[in-house]
Amino acid sequence: MNLLIRNGRLIDPAHRRDEVTDVLIEDGKVSRIGKSLKTDLPKSEIQVLDGTGQWVVPGFVDLHVHLREPGFEYKETIKTGTEAAAAGGFTSVCCMPNTDPVNDNQAVTRFILDKARREGVVHVFPIGAITKGSKGEELSEIGELVEAGCVAITDDGKPVMNSEVMRRAMEYALAFDLPVIDHCEDAHLMEGGVMNEGVVSMELGLKGIPAAAEEVMVARNLILAERTGSRLHLAHISTSGSVRMIREAKARGVRVTAETCPHYFSLTEEAVRGYNTDAKMNPPLRTRQDRDAIKQGLADGTLDVIATDHAPHTEDEKNREFDLAPFGIVGLETALPLTLMLVEEGVLTLDEAVAKLTIHPARVMRLNSGQLGIGADADLCLIDPDAQWAADPRKFHSKSKNSPFGGWRMKGLVAMTVVSGRVVYSRETSRVV
Repeated sequence: MNLLIRNGRLIDPAHRRDEVTDVLIEDGKVSRIGKSLKTDLPKSEIQVLDGTGQWVVPGFVDLHVHLREPGFEYKETIKTGTEAAAAGGFTSVCCMPNTDPVNDNQAVTRFILDKARREGVVHVFPIGAITKGSKGEELSEIGELVEAGCVAITDDGKPVMNSEVMRRAMEYALAFDLPVIDHCEDAHLMEGGVMNEGVVSMELGLKGIPAAAEEVMVARNLILAERTGSRLHLAHISTSGSVRMIREAKARGVRVTAETCPHYFSLTEEAVRGYNTDAKMNPPLRTRQDRDAIKQGLADGTLDVIATDHAPHTEDEKNREFDLAPFGIVGLETALPLTLMLVEEGVLTLDEAVAKLTIHPARVMRLNSGQLGIGADADLCLIDPDAQWAADPRKFHSKSKNSPFGGWRMKGLVAMTVVSGRVVYSRETSRVV
């Protein structure tokens, strides 16, 4: 089916567009953009959508998603994870390799891609493991992972503690112009920690994870990237010290990009009070000063990307003593309204916010997405910017419901998501409470 979206506000940072116009989609591609477009297609071959009062934006691109399959299908599957992505306006997701078995070889990569083609509703791009079994010891066959379809390498969930191994990974990745992503955490400094180290952790009697655990590894990785010339991408940045070092490295010309997540600019360690396991994540929620630094890093471009680190866990897993509950939250279906709060606060312009969810992550991974130029794949979403709703994790499309944002008042709702010209998600845009 071809689509004609009339009178929507097209916001496409890649092409510096922000205007009320029509968008014509034919054969899965953006074919024309302009006011009062006409088409000779018969009515039976085209669906006309009224975009009045809505934003038309490129489909969001998430660089950091845990789809859990293979191995942990009781938490999430490629089917349910991509359905959650579509409901959140994401048309492309990059999935982390900490599955079972780990995605450290062509067989697992091909399984993910085949499953995504058969059951997924958005584009799925696998990320391969830096080391075999993500054990941090022996490099994976990086060239074979790239050949099979991996767009980056990481041992996410585990830091690569051995600096020599990390250096060699960067050198090998350089030959493929492949981003190396690291989970920045010193395993010794964080060992046994379950939340941010500080006043709140002391009051609650919980072992803390110091900011230095992240910052030590950020510094190490920046040094290695500067030495090797490799493309480095730093995942889920959470501390002021990390932001400062990344800013300084960029000024020196280091090839580094970085992401943060909505929970790091929306919450602080205070959310853990009451031993709320839905606020347990890794890296942990930090202080108000860290949150402010994250916002400043987004505002000045130090932090290029907003990613979700969507990490599903079952209710039984989260409903344990705080020390025993797993780290992680789901984030695909709340990322948009939380990001729009930055616009409301004046931290980002609307154009900047959309760019950090679209063209910036696409460029990090060299993906042909995140923009709506003529001839581009018709991956987009329609947003009702005025819709207000209360977040209810029980209604999420994700298989897991572990979110600290339950009950939050949200503004901004995805009305429709289109992938390659096909509507994959649609929802009424009236007030949801």
